[in-house]
Formats: sequence, C-alpha cells, structure tokens
Amino acid sequence: MAFEVVNNSSNIGETSNEQRSESDTLNLRIENGSVEIPSVKLSCQQKKGTLVPSGSKQLLSDKDLSTTIIDLPQALISEILNCLDPKELGLVSCVSTCLHKLASEHHAWKEFYRERWGLPVVFGATSSGLSDERSWKELFAEREFRSRNFLGRYSIDTLYGHTEAVRIVFLLASAKLVFTSGYDSIVRMWDMEEGLSIAASKPLGCTIRALAADTKLLVAGGTDGFIHCWKSLDGLRNLFDLTGFQKEKTDFRLWGHEGPITSLALDMTSIFSGSWDMSVRIWDRSSMKCVKTLRHSDWVWGLAPHETSLASTSGSDVYIWDIDRETPLTIIRDAHEGTTYSLARSHTGDFLFTGGEDGGIKMFEIRRYGSETSVVLISQWMPHTSPVYSLSFEFPWLVSASGDGKLALIDVRKLLKTNRRAYSRRISSSTVEPPQRMLHGFGSNLFSVDVGCDRIVCGGEEGIVRIWNFTQALEIERRARALKGMRLENRMRRRRMQMEMNAKSGRPDQCSIAAHKNPINGDRNRAWHSKRRASGKAKA
Repeated sequence: MAFEVVNNSSNIGETSNEQRSESDTLNLRIENGSVEIPSVKLSCQQKKGTLVPSGSKQLLSDKDLSTTIIDLPQALISEILNCLDPKELGLVSCVSTCLHKLASEHHAWKEFYRERWGLPVVFGATSSGLSDERSWKELFAEREFRSRNFLGRYSIDTLYGHTEAVRIVFLLASAKLVFTSGYDSIVRMWDMEEGLSIAASKPLGCTIRALAADTKLLVAGGTDGFIHCWKSLDGLRNLFDLTGFQKEKTDFRLWGHEGPITSLALDMTSIFSGSWDMSVRIWDRSSMKCVKTLRHSDWVWGLAPHETSLASTSGSDVYIWDIDRETPLTIIRDAHEGTTYSLARSHTGDFLFTGGEDGGIKMFEIRRYGSETSVVLISQWMPHTSPVYSLSFEFPWLVSASGDGKLALIDVRKLLKTNRRAYSRRISSSTVEPPQRMLHGFGSNLFSVDVGCDRIVCGGEEGIVRIWNFTQALEIERRARALKGMRLENRMRRRRMQMEMNAKSGRPDQCSIAAHKNPINGDRNRAWHSKRRASGKAKA
C-alpha cells in the first residue's frame, strides 16, 4: 500500500513564485484505500528541488516534508496511515522526526495487535492488561519478534499423572494453567511454568474428550453426555477448586446431549458444545440453559465460534453457521477424504483450518459479500501419514497433532492479511507447501495439542503430557552467535599477533608460504593428472 504525491506545475525551477502559488495543487491517490482527494491546495510555497521524482531513493528532510505531508489536516494524515500495514507504518515512522510521533502513536497498532492475538488479558491485572509505560507499537513489535521463537531451540517438560491415554489438553495462557484429561476420567490442573501438578478432580465416570476454560469457568465434556462445570473462586490462586476442599460448592453439570461430547468452546456469554448426537448446542452462561441447537447430518467432531458465526465439522463436511438465525451460511462438502477431525480459526474469524483422516491440513478463507458468504481454499499441506486429530492456532503458527506421533508447525504469516488490505496472493488449490518444522519423538498417537505463551502442549496415547518450551529460543540463539563472534575475534587477534611477530623477526609468514607452494586447486589437479597418465602408461 503506497500513497503518491503529485504536483501539477510543469517546470518548478523555471516558473515564478506567483505562477507556482496559483497552479500548484497536491493530488493524493491511495490504492485500495478509502481516501480519495483529487486536489488539495498547498498552504505554503515550495522551494526549488524539494519534490522528488517517483522511484527516487532520495529522502525528504523534515523541512521538505512540512510542505507536503505534515501540512495536511491531522484527520487526513490519520486516514492515510490507517491504510498501511504494520511494516509500512513502521517504515513511515523512520522517515523523519515529524512523522515518527504520528506513526508510532497511531491507533492502528492496537488494531494490528487485536487482529492477530486479541487484546491482552492478564489474570490478576487491570482490565486492559497493559502498563502505562508501554505503547501499542512496542507491544506489537515485541510479540512479532517473539513469534520467531518456534524456529529456535527448546526444552521439554514431561508431566506424569494420568494412568491412561490423554484425549484432550487445554492451555489457559492468561492464568498460566494447563488442563488435561482422558480415558482415566480425571481432570488435572498443572502449573504451566513449573510443570507441576496443582490439583485433580474426582473420577467423573466417563472418558473426557473435550475441555475449555477462561478465568471464570472451566467445562469438561465426556462420553456420558454431561458437561461438567466448575466456577472460579475469587481469591483462589489457581482459580478452580477441582478437589472440592473449599466450603463453597462450585461444580455442577449440564445435560442435554444424547451422545458423547467431543468439543467445547467458550465466549463471554455462551457455552458451545458439539456431540456425536449430530448437534451443536449453545448454552447461556447466565442461566446455564440451552438456548439454541444446530442440527447436522453426521457426528460433530470440532467447532470454532467467532462473534455471530460458528464453524463446525460433521463427518467429512465443514459448516459455517449464522448463530442468530440458526441456519448454515455455507457448507464445505468433502473437505477431506474421510472424516474431518479437527478445526481451528484465526482470531479475526476470516480464516479456517481443518485437519482430516487423510493426514492433510487445509486453509480456507471465509468471504462475506453482504448477505452472501463463500469459502475459498487458500492452501493445503500433507505433513502427516495418519489422521490429524487436533489443530491449534496462534498467529502466525498453526500446530497439528497426528496419529503418526508427530507435530507439524506451519507459519501462515504470508497467507494471512489484515482487514485493511486486499488479499494480494492467490494460491492454487493444488498447491501443497511443506511445514516449517516437524517435532518428533513420540511413538504413539497424539490426540490433542494447544499453543500459547511460546509453548506447545500435547498429549496422546501413552498417557504423558509434554510441554515444549520455546521461551529461551531467541536468547539461546543470541548467546550462540555472541560466542561464535568471540571465537572468530580471538582467531583474528592471534593471526594479527603472529603476523606482527614475523614482521619484527624478519621471517615471512609461514601460512602464506604454505598457501603459495600448495594452492588448493592447481598442484592437486596437476598431481592427479600426472598420476593418471602414469597409470595409463603402465596398463598399456
């Protein structure tokens, strides 16, 4: 996205000041933007040579910029900056001191952060979760920098406690808690940073296949069709009393499904549950009653709500629902060969990720044109040889867990867009791209994965929960590069000292003499050819 400043006067260096004051106008054109100004009168005269031709690399000084951009109304400048993406807005802030403050403090940085990761929520902090000293640009730059962690080194914390396979893991990043459950019917709560067990519920009498939580409510769904719920307690460090030691009773159950519950999700006002009874039920969090039911044609395996829409997988199909009308907006038929097991969604809700029985992962874009909704396949991957049972997404990383015992990390940064920009890269549906990283080391099925706080949590058939910790990846890389630089500097220092000693003693540099006598290519090649000729004569 770029804006162009065009001056209509023909020969700036030759025309008089009076002619320039009458004929100079500023035409501002913004591609794909919402601002279109055919002509703006300049409020001050331009000096000779201040305009730079299009494509020139010459930078404008602060004084020159004051006659071109800064002289525009503040509202107009804000609209211009609002049409830029984060990289371009950062470049604008480096052009001059005049634009630095305008671009650095622009409200678009908050929107950029919200589109990628949502507004930060820190348990026990203020409602905004932010300190007064840090700007949105600084928060965005730090989070964007940390997104490279998953390409670096890691440590693994192994959590033991479950006696049977782990079917579901859930990471509550705001409270730094991990919840797990599975075939042993016990919900366990772990400290994310220390990897220690905090509490465990009593046996719930069925396999737990779904978990969801926020700082107010924890829900678990099992094969008995019940939704087991725990409300958080004020003043309790770990939020939820799973053991029942507190005097206040916080656990209760919801029933409405006629089959096993396979997926759960929460938002501020509702609980979403999907089941093998071929329905998704929506529960009101204030009354704890089912208010809506979305019927499907096959077992429901996954769901992902966003505002007034909900995506769900049923059999091999993917549904996009209008929650208010309780009708499907569109249906993706046969998204995968076989069952579509897993589902994830970007924070803006515009992009959808699916994983299936065929071991493939697909990325769709949801496009809305008034009352019409369409879905377009953007890209696809085939990183696994077994079904993809779980997907988790945190910008820009999509993480998948499969029955082949592997985790695939896919960077979708180049495929995503902000709401301000038109989608610039069209990818054929036949394109298959490799993942950026694969994590190995599991000998059995992986059933669930979650990502957040520079960590990846996964659980599977062996009954062990693993936390892949990437928080020190950039620091380890920085230290490794520093050590490499120190070693190189020491070698160069020793080399200089040797050369100085040789110069003082009058001796030539031994290394130079050796290199001159034995060039890397010349003598070796001649020796090889001479031996070849000799061997040829002997054979003859």
